Amino acid sequence: MLADRSRRALYDYVRHQDHPVGRDEAADATGMSRGLAAFHLDKLVEGGLLRAGYQTPAGQPRGRGRTPKVYEPAGDGVAVTVPERRYELIAEILADAVAADPDDSARAAERLAQERGQAVGSGLRGRATPVEVLVDLGYEPAPQPDRILLRNCPFHALAARQTALVCGLNLAFLRGLTRGLDADLDALLVPAPGACCVQLRWGQSTALPYISPSGSAISSTRAPSGS
Repeated sequence: MLADRSRRALYDYVRHQDHPVGRDEAADATGMSRGLAAFHLDKLVEGGLLRAGYQTPAGQPRGRGRTPKVYEPAGDGVAVTVPERRYELIAEILADAVAADPDDSARAAERLAQERGQAVGSGLRGRATPVEVLVDLGYEPAPQPDRILLRNCPFHALAARQTALVCGLNLAFLRGLTRGLDADLDALLVPAPGACCVQLRWGQSTALPYISPSGSAISSTRAPSGS
């Protein structure tokens, strides 16, 4: 369904918007005719990747006649991974944690996740912006004036099964990543439907307490070295 380049472009555009998208908007955004955009959008609905409804598109006054058709993502029920998931990262961290400390593998996994994130960030420091790094890691970042929202969880299926464990490791990884990048960002657990459980907030590196995945608070925002 997504092998067609035009169809993939439309799908990517619709799923990155925070509102239902009309045919005119989708056509303008992807540089194709309205008729071709409508054809591909309806094919995506038939394939279960989008759902359609009727309402006045955002920012347009309601006029006479039939309400325009709009499209939005079908949701988590669709088995499509765009962007790719990164389950191997969690698997490697957990396997190394069990090998390193069988008696307290959860704490070892938290430490290793942060170390792994810091190593990734350090390797990319000065070569890419935090947003570019997050894009490459599959988080689908949405920068806001005071924070970076993460629309996608690269560990979605595992987080659904073991929420506390996986979200805790995700938090530790992102804290390590921001340290490695030397970015003025703090990672916080902010669970929200249809998004990653972590948000990154700008300029909070000295204002917020660090909350470890195990739930204990540490006086400084940044986790102590080696924790």
